[in-house]
Amino acid sequence: MSPRLSASPLGLAIALALSPFVASAQDATNLDTVIVTGTRASDRTVLESTSPVDVLTAEDIRKAGVINGELGSALQSLLPSFNFPRQSNSGGADHVRAAQLRGLSPDQVLVLVNGKRRHHSALVSTGSKIGRGTTPVDFNAIPVSAIKRIEVLRDGAGALYGSDAVAGVINVILDNTPEGGAIEASFGAHHTDLKPIGRTLTDGQTGNFSANVGTALSDDGGFLRVGVEYKNREATNRAGFDQIPPWDQTDANLALQGQRNYVLGDGASKDLNAWLNTEIPFGETSTFYAFGTYNQRDSEGANYFRYPDGEANWKEIYPNGYRPISEGENRDVQAVAGARGQWGEWTYDASLDFGQNDFTYRMRNTLNASLGPTSPTRFKTADYQYAQSVANLDLGRVFEQSETITHTLGLGAEARHERYETRPGDPDSYAAGPFTDRPTGSQAGGGLTPQDAADLARDVASVYASVSSQIGDHFSSDIAARYEHHDDFGGELTGKLGLRYEFTPAFALRGSVSNNYRAPSLAQIGYESTSTGYNAAGQLVQGRLLSVNNPIARGLGATDLKPEKSLNTSLGFTSRIGDNFDVSLDLFQIDIDDRIALSEAITGDALTDFVQQQYGISGLESASFFVNAADTRTRGAELVANWRHALGDGQLQLTGTWAYAKTELKNVLPTPAALQALDPAYVLFGVEESNTLTDATPRTRAQFSASWSNDRWSLTSRVSRHGSATRVFNFGGGFEPTQTYQAEWQLDAEAEYRITPQWSVAIGGQNLTDNYPDLSNEDIYYYGNLPYDVLSPIGSNGAYFYGRVRYTF
Repeated sequence: MSPRLSASPLGLAIALALSPFVASAQDATNLDTVIVTGTRASDRTVLESTSPVDVLTAEDIRKAGVINGELGSALQSLLPSFNFPRQSNSGGADHVRAAQLRGLSPDQVLVLVNGKRRHHSALVSTGSKIGRGTTPVDFNAIPVSAIKRIEVLRDGAGALYGSDAVAGVINVILDNTPEGGAIEASFGAHHTDLKPIGRTLTDGQTGNFSANVGTALSDDGGFLRVGVEYKNREATNRAGFDQIPPWDQTDANLALQGQRNYVLGDGASKDLNAWLNTEIPFGETSTFYAFGTYNQRDSEGANYFRYPDGEANWKEIYPNGYRPISEGENRDVQAVAGARGQWGEWTYDASLDFGQNDFTYRMRNTLNASLGPTSPTRFKTADYQYAQSVANLDLGRVFEQSETITHTLGLGAEARHERYETRPGDPDSYAAGPFTDRPTGSQAGGGLTPQDAADLARDVASVYASVSSQIGDHFSSDIAARYEHHDDFGGELTGKLGLRYEFTPAFALRGSVSNNYRAPSLAQIGYESTSTGYNAAGQLVQGRLLSVNNPIARGLGATDLKPEKSLNTSLGFTSRIGDNFDVSLDLFQIDIDDRIALSEAITGDALTDFVQQQYGISGLESASFFVNAADTRTRGAELVANWRHALGDGQLQLTGTWAYAKTELKNVLPTPAALQALDPAYVLFGVEESNTLTDATPRTRAQFSASWSNDRWSLTSRVSRHGSATRVFNFGGGFEPTQTYQAEWQLDAEAEYRITPQWSVAIGGQNLTDNYPDLSNEDIYYYGNLPYDVLSPIGSNGAYFYGRVRYTF
């Protein structure tokens, strides 16, 4: 590259777009930012931490989350250890997407907002592959425009923060700028060549609008900051041409052959977000603070097509068949208030934290076939609610043992109350009508019945202590212990030890060991549902997900769930050479005993006959329930390297990251004798659910980024490599089709120009090469309808192009 080209904004845009350098897991300019996650010390930076911590700036997140304005998508772009797959035809997962850290389950990562525990979703993800059987935190309910920075602790931290912090902690820190504001609008769409149908499509049109403003409330630091966001996303569809399954090949059904009867892609959605963050000093040393977020989302999901000639259809209603559409009404709120300050030599922080998620599930363009040709075509199928209240008190004090030895002591107590409730759907959504030869319940999402309804509560109390020490210029440590008591599972003591030794300013070793404890969620204990839908082989079945306390589940071998217990160990090094280069490498191992997962779907005549004879319930063709499936071991490594240098009249930064995580099963739960007595071929935890925990998530991801900026231009490019993922189905009779989807590359780039100090415009694209995952093979692509799987993080939407305008004041 010539000197003239390297100093030219246009030349840099071209060079960066083609550069082999890609997305940053942390902005290197933030290496000197004092972190607040993972330690009680008040002066540690990223490279001085005893455990790996990434810091993402508001600018990083704002640009990376441009598709749909999603925080989860931004984190996947920026963090190689973070996986946020796009779901389709996956039930509730079409509406609330689950995220993973270090390849573990979505409920094994703890999310904080301003250091306070975030609640999770009320909706159990049962139709998905990734996150199956969990109630994940809804990252997309957190407004992107509210964020000042995000700190990601990639290490176990149960002793510091309590249960769920097995894979790590994601701490979202809200914007506390006392003055000024911003207004931003963006619009984009997918424009892609869809090879399975030989067409060029433009869809997924997405508009985002956000505005936020701050004002000082006093001369001594008080402020109020508020913001709103509105997002509208149109649907995408990557389905292929329908070849019609062989068991459905009647004349009326074959008349639809060659059409796109299915949908594979993102459903349409509309989001309204609002947030606030405020602080008001009082007294001489104290501050009152409050913050909150609100999200209202209306979303749609895809389901399998029902053919004209089929037991799930009445031609009087749908002469040409129908495809049910799920509708989600998601309402999410978090509100926190507290005070912090000084009591003599002690600091204190006392707070009350309330979070609640309400989800109403509906179906339209469907029917309850058992009600006959007068069946309704719209139903409310269920209401879900999860609420969490937390009272917290933290105390801290710094002790100077000598001029070179300082200890920071932290003490605290926490009380948490959780409640989980599900309510039945419309009676017609689960009714067994007079047409007994037809399936009961609304198609693609049968309503929760009164016997399915759950109402559970739990109280959790904990006390904890920690000491962060700096001994001389070279050695630092973090020690923490917590006793946590669940009123339904008793108490457990957890601890953590983290050490760091700096041999020279250019090289330091760090390592940690900790144990963690995670009780089964209330949903995993009490959630039940009844459904009529298609199994993995595409055949219509009536099934139930049973709680472990259900008599039918007990008869099939279910037992009380046990808490998960884990042990985390890590060892790594950090190096910083001058102001230009830094690198960190961390190796880790996470052993989890009694990992909770859903059982395999138990199907067949033996099940149907057993339930009919023993419990008087007819027509049950599939059953599953939660189990402590296996012990697992996850081993991995994470590398982050940054290089920065002045170039032309701006600053160039190059970042490379690489992450690897492999999970293996140990001590798999054997099939109970009661289940094998029904049919020796039954397996309680087999190939499909084992695949969910081990190979369905890519083991490796790598990113390289380049960015250059000056007073006018901000140019970025990112190249990502998403590793391979494997899908396994069990269609019965020993037929277990398997496919490994190979690694894929993705190129993103953006150019932003500041017209004035207040106004800026940007254009950019994600997946600029319009890359797709491998096509699914004939055993998996469901007769041409679903050519792509949802496992690959690159998704199946193709290229996305956008423009953005921003005004700051």
